[in-house]
Amino acid sequence: MKILDRYILKSFLQTLATVFVILFFIFILQGFWLFISELAGKDLDLLTIVKFLLLYSPRIVPLVLPLSVLLASIMTFGSFAENYEFAAMKSAGISLKRSLQPLSIFIGILALVSFWFANNVIPKSEFEFINLRKEIIETKPAMAIAEGVFSQLGNTNIKVEKKYGENGEMLKNVTIHVKSNTGVGNKTIIKAKEGKLSNSSNNILTLDLFDGYYYEDIKNVKKPNDPKQPFVKSYFKTNKINIDISLLNKQTENEDDKVVGTSMLNLSALFQEKNNLYNDLNKELESYTENTNLYVKSKFYVDPEHKNEKSDENSINNIINQYSSEDKERIYNLAINTIESNNATLFTKSNYLFEIQKSIFKHDVLINEKFVIAFSCILMFFIGAPLGAIIRKGGLGLPIVFAVLIFITYHFINTFGKKVAQEGGLDPNLGAWLSSLVLLPLAIFLTYRATNDLNVNINLDWIIDPIKKIFSKKKKQTT
Repeated sequence: MKILDRYILKSFLQTLATVFVILFFIFILQGFWLFISELAGKDLDLLTIVKFLLLYSPRIVPLVLPLSVLLASIMTFGSFAENYEFAAMKSAGISLKRSLQPLSIFIGILALVSFWFANNVIPKSEFEFINLRKEIIETKPAMAIAEGVFSQLGNTNIKVEKKYGENGEMLKNVTIHVKSNTGVGNKTIIKAKEGKLSNSSNNILTLDLFDGYYYEDIKNVKKPNDPKQPFVKSYFKTNKINIDISLLNKQTENEDDKVVGTSMLNLSALFQEKNNLYNDLNKELESYTENTNLYVKSKFYVDPEHKNEKSDENSINNIINQYSSEDKERIYNLAINTIESNNATLFTKSNYLFEIQKSIFKHDVLINEKFVIAFSCILMFFIGAPLGAIIRKGGLGLPIVFAVLIFITYHFINTFGKKVAQEGGLDPNLGAWLSSLVLLPLAIFLTYRATNDLNVNINLDWIIDPIKKIFSKKKKQTT
């Protein structure tokens, strides 16, 4: 390796390491702040807290690494341009394209390492992190519920005014909302002055309530759309509620009593789970189609000699006309009830099938995301390096502004694309790669301009001039 290549690589690696450590520390503090309600005041030893944060830290890398590459690229190449080092390289016959070669090889290796990290390290750390939370909650049940806000556990929302006791198991002023299975409206509301949490086997959190009221909605069949719906209210001295804490992370369990979810799977496991979901979806569709056809054939038989809809309609009318008016009314009511029942069944089945399809979409997004993490390092480098050479500014001033603006745009589009894709509003492959596809033209444009010594004129006068006029008017008015 030539001396110049070593110098460029050393300058970039020093900046990248510094930026990565700083950003990583900031994001770790943010994560600690998010989980401080679970860690503070729970008599947890220092080793458990450190283990908690260490297992949480790998999920931060997909955020920190691309931003670090972007910022380090802008700072390094901006510093080279600002200190006329690029001018010295060009005078020696070394172009920007040539100076990018050693770093391009390094970024390619970094992308492969990040892919391996996303496919192996992150799933394992997620597995250990979620199960550590599960173990902490089992030993400290009160950690599943926070003070002053509603904590959601499956279809149950719980709010307590205060927690006290040795492990925070005693609760004051408890409010519980139990939602319906469809998720529309609150079916049950429970209020109690006191409560006590205790943990039992099989991920069941037991909540003993004292001195409270129980409210339950009653659906008015005759007036379902009437806003004034009746309800039942009853008083209780003691009441026991069992809550499934495995729903806290919406995961499943294996034979070893460990929580397993989609975020804890590598590529091979994700492909296998996706194939299983496809098989389940096809089986459900075939079963429902077959049952529906059998039901229709058993209820409505049409003579094969009838060749058009008009003849079928006439035959049905002839059959119905054979009955009395009372029997006709019963037949029509039966038909209406059958149609309503079929509509309800179809609605329920379609929702169930759509949930399976959404799970398939989520698996597709997670599969693509592992490749997107690797590609984002390459993308950010080929945005940051030429941009730094163009703006000719190093240090922590202007480079941070550009890096933050670019990364916020990337992160927003990435989050938006994944969310929409998981809900079925966008193709999962497109949703996962949307942010990369949007910024790829920018990387190509900047690289082309920088390698061909073409400046990019960024004219902000249309923004700055009106602001200057406003301030100048204010100064004149004050004088």
